Amino acid sequence: MSSDTTSVTRRGVLVGGGVCAAAAAVPAAEVQAATPQPAPATMKVGMTVNSAKRELDLDPRTTLLDALREHLHLNGTKKGCDHGQCGACTVIVDGRRINSCLTLAVMHEGDAVTTIEGLGQPGKLHPMQAAFVKHDGYQCGYCTPGQICSAVAVLDEIRAGVPSHATADLNVRPRATNDEMRERMSGNICRCGAYSNILDAMTEVAGRRV
Repeated sequence: MSSDTTSVTRRGVLVGGGVCAAAAAVPAAEVQAATPQPAPATMKVGMTVNSAKRELDLDPRTTLLDALREHLHLNGTKKGCDHGQCGACTVIVDGRRINSCLTLAVMHEGDAVTTIEGLGQPGKLHPMQAAFVKHDGYQCGYCTPGQICSAVAVLDEIRAGVPSHATADLNVRPRATNDEMRERMSGNICRCGAYSNILDAMTEVAGRRV
């Protein structure tokens, strides 16, 4: 091997290149950190939540679920899968149950939103809440707010004659049978498996309302 100290080796090139790249990146990062970042644009959204008028200033990307939990501090509505697959975030909007994680808050300007807190409170429970307590329609309780909101809306759907997959004939008024209620509640998952108790609670309330 030559003893010439000015010879260039492959190792030297790689090490030198890495040092230069690191040195170049540090000032860029410092400049980026020091540069003020523009605040995200927001939109004003007005809706009625649990019978109260609410005005919010939101990032347009905010879901209805996050608006309820993070901005209005209504933490009864739960964030489960955040993909519309578990039903834990179910709320009632203008009489229809929806997965609040799948819709943007800005899409509900002027809408009436009901969460579990709006159905009833301790000492003045909604009949469905009372029936869930009576029939042990919950175990860990995480899915319960969504289950109750969905159950309330399901009985309203049946009473109004809204068809489901279990009611294929549009000329036949749906009835609050076990199969009909199970079909309509299939989007609400209970990982504890309290389905029979939930059905018992719904059956009791259905006997009074449908």
